[in-house]
Amino acid sequence: MRRVPVPRPNEDQSILPPTFFEGRDGVMLAYREMGEGRPVLLVHGYFSTATVNWVRYGHAREIAARGFRVIMPDLRGHGDSAKPHDPGAYPPDVLADDLFALLSHLKLTDYDLGGYSLGARTAIRALTRGATPRRAILGGMGLEGLLDTAHRGDFFRRVLTQLGTFERSSAEWMAEAFLKTVGGDPVALLRVLDTFVDTTKEELAQIAVPTLVVIGGEDRDNGSAEDLAALLPNGRRVVVPGNHMSAVTKVDLGKAIAEFLAQP
Repeated sequence: MRRVPVPRPNEDQSILPPTFFEGRDGVMLAYREMGEGRPVLLVHGYFSTATVNWVRYGHAREIAARGFRVIMPDLRGHGDSAKPHDPGAYPPDVLADDLFALLSHLKLTDYDLGGYSLGARTAIRALTRGATPRRAILGGMGLEGLLDTAHRGDFFRRVLTQLGTFERSSAEWMAEAFLKTVGGDPVALLRVLDTFVDTTKEELAQIAVPTLVVIGGEDRDNGSAEDLAALLPNGRRVVVPGNHMSAVTKVDLGKAIAEFLAQP
């Protein structure tokens, strides 16, 4: 097993080199690792990257310190993964396909799986299609964000097609500012929106794996996390400080995930 040391609190955690693997269609995709022990795959949100979502604010370090091998892919169209502009590279559910490709590449059969926002939606799609983690984590996600992906997708489609036109401090302006911060590719990210697939209540009710639904107290971006946790047979909701964007910057998110994973 390749050992990736856990950074000390004062070390620059963002310096984690990417490793690459092929998606099922041959697209080159990146992932990063930290720690050793039980594998847990954590998937970042839309516009974001593994480094920004999980490493920069200490969440990966918090989880790795509990004895976990934290594996963090960059979704296609994001981060260090390929960003093709060809619409054919973005069929429905391809992000879940990429997760299955990573599990196969790493030869993982006993693992945990989670994500934040789009990462949570991607984890759900993998679960409905046969992924078998021991535990699951859904961060920044509510029921409506899974049942009706087009609603949230419309917001981002507007952002990506009207860049530079939004009133300062509006939700769209904030999203565009974040896009610029991470150096996102607007064309590739528009294609990612075409991959979204709705999940039904009936499908969600069949997900029996113990699942943490962790949400910022001011986060309403994807609907009701309480309703989502209630629908899942073994769902548990935990509220942390912040809204959809700011919750990622607070240590509480990583601590909640680490505590959930470390339970007997």
